[in-house]
Amino acid sequence: MSTPPFTLKVLEHCKVTPQLNTISTISSLPLTFLDIPWLLFSPSQPLFFYDFPHSISYFTTTLVPKLKESLSLTLQHYFPFAGTFVPSLDVTEPCLKFTLNNSVSFTVAESNSKFKHLCSNHSRDVNEFHPLVPNLQQINSFEVKEFPLLVIQITSFPNSGFSIGLAFHHVVADGRTIHNFIKTWSYCSSSISEASSSLKSLPFYGRRVIIDPKGLREVFLKDWRKRRLVLNEKVRKEVKVDLSNMTRATFIMSASQMEKIKKFIIESCKEKKKSQPLHLSSYVLTSAFFWVCYLKTQQDFVNEKVIHEDVTHFGFIAGGITRLEFEVPKNYFGNCVGFGKVSLRRNDLLGEDGIVIAAKEIGSTIKKLDASILGEGEKWILDWEMLHGSEEHVHITWSPKLKLYELNFGWGKPKKIEEISIDFTRGVSFFESRDFEGGIEIGLALTESKMDVFAFLFNKGLEALP
Repeated sequence: MSTPPFTLKVLEHCKVTPQLNTISTISSLPLTFLDIPWLLFSPSQPLFFYDFPHSISYFTTTLVPKLKESLSLTLQHYFPFAGTFVPSLDVTEPCLKFTLNNSVSFTVAESNSKFKHLCSNHSRDVNEFHPLVPNLQQINSFEVKEFPLLVIQITSFPNSGFSIGLAFHHVVADGRTIHNFIKTWSYCSSSISEASSSLKSLPFYGRRVIIDPKGLREVFLKDWRKRRLVLNEKVRKEVKVDLSNMTRATFIMSASQMEKIKKFIIESCKEKKKSQPLHLSSYVLTSAFFWVCYLKTQQDFVNEKVIHEDVTHFGFIAGGITRLEFEVPKNYFGNCVGFGKVSLRRNDLLGEDGIVIAAKEIGSTIKKLDASILGEGEKWILDWEMLHGSEEHVHITWSPKLKLYELNFGWGKPKKIEEISIDFTRGVSFFESRDFEGGIEIGLALTESKMDVFAFLFNKGLEALP
């Protein structure tokens, strides 16, 4: 893919420390059984673009100091993000640790990339995005004694906009918690003078609210100790993902298009005198349509063995706050999510009833999670590991329920949001639509040739709906 030249100039690299508060009395947080599985997987790298039609000097003298000050104030309340994870095979109580000396790495940079181009939906070279997000090493190396949990980079596109790129380990926070953190940071940034006295819904750190009725903690710890040995060896021999011809694009599913998919499914079931799916939410409809389009795209590019594979998998994260049998505060700090997986015959999904079958099974799985989110918890690590990095299967990251486009630092809502880690993990991001009420943005990274095929199938599929 032909890409115009772009450069990144680092203007500053510093550390932002939390303002003194409860960090002086709390030195660690134990990991619950809901945190432990995330020790095995890659960090997330969300990237937020904001309009900011000002000069680089205004950026460095006005915006950057405000972002630093508000981040320091926010870390006063969300201090674990400034902490570290210290691994040990012998540890029986893994935990996050933090001291008064902890801080968050903060980089300020300037890019000559085209801001409008990066904020668009069409296919763009993934390599243009990687300099805009910081990196975190996966928690599996024996050579690293201490792992930071969050790093941040702010990049200016002079006279156009700026971006905020984060990398964080999921072991410290799920999407809900990181959303609450950024929401507090954005509020502090836009209202620093009022923030100290008027912050609402500060994080709740009590770990006793997380109950482990199935004894999953020991199951997950055993898995972590065993797999960490294997993962560490894999990292030593890791083959870099070929990103030379990789592109990323965003596909919008509007509420009206979802309604057409829903109508198609219902009428198809009536016509064939089959039972209708019990759960046809916007998430289910978008997932089913995407899954079928994705499989059709893969048909022409995978080897014969995979083409004839009997089963394909679709994985997603399920929120636990409303599903767990015990009460967890909405402002709980940490992980409170489960995992759902749907497995279906590839041929069934590629047939004329593929979308109907996919919607039925995804909806049915969500209903099962509603009834018992921990029902198959012992399989979570194995299931997620099977999907992580796979081009044949699908796993969804983030959730449109988080409303990330509401994160306003004082210069309006984000112009665009991307999840950069999917370039390596082969995941697919689902965010709420910025411009269409009730819509969903699908973030996807594929080779240029595959992206062209997927775009054709996705758009053609939507146009064919009555």
